[in-house]
Amino acid sequence: MSSQPHIVLPWTVRRTRLPLLSLRCVDCGTASATTGEGRFRVNANGKLLDVWLLVRCVRCDRTNKLTVHERVPVREVDAVALRGYRDNDPGLVAETLLNPLFAHRNGFGLDWAGAWRLLGPPVPLDGDWPVRVEVSFDDPAPVRPDRLIAHGLGLSRGEVVRRVKCEVSLRRTTSRAFSFTVLAGD
Repeated sequence: MSSQPHIVLPWTVRRTRLPLLSLRCVDCGTASATTGEGRFRVNANGKLLDVWLLVRCVRCDRTNKLTVHERVPVREVDAVALRGYRDNDPGLVAETLLNPLFAHRNGFGLDWAGAWRLLGPPVPLDGDWPVRVEVSFDDPAPVRPDRLIAHGLGLSRGEVVRRVKCEVSLRRTTSRAFSFTVLAGD
């Protein structure tokens, strides 16, 4: 980097709601479902336990079950988690839904469009020195750095490519913390 002084500003990407699921509905064929109220269904059969997360189609309102646990002995399920399943704990719903292994096992992806927002101070673009911005993520909302930076700075993506130096690829989706430097304008 340069030896010039620079300002360091924090930005945070925060989830505003749970993302939609990219999951084909068996009734209407639509490709998105929402978590609705985020309810679990727990069913005990003897000493075996089944737990499902119920999701609702945004188009036809059909409820589908996503398997959390299937035919698991009750003693193998953590007591705190079991209580969370029974109480429909919103934090446990979010944790379960955002778990990549759960998504893979149930064959869905997450659609983060409109489910996050950018928090942080405005970046002064009229200074003569570079401005460094450190981006952190509260939740794993995947974003393309060029689009995030363009949104946050109010610049075109072409101008972002010209004025921003970044440690990660600007055009590759990420959900990990990164930082970038905005260079002084021409």
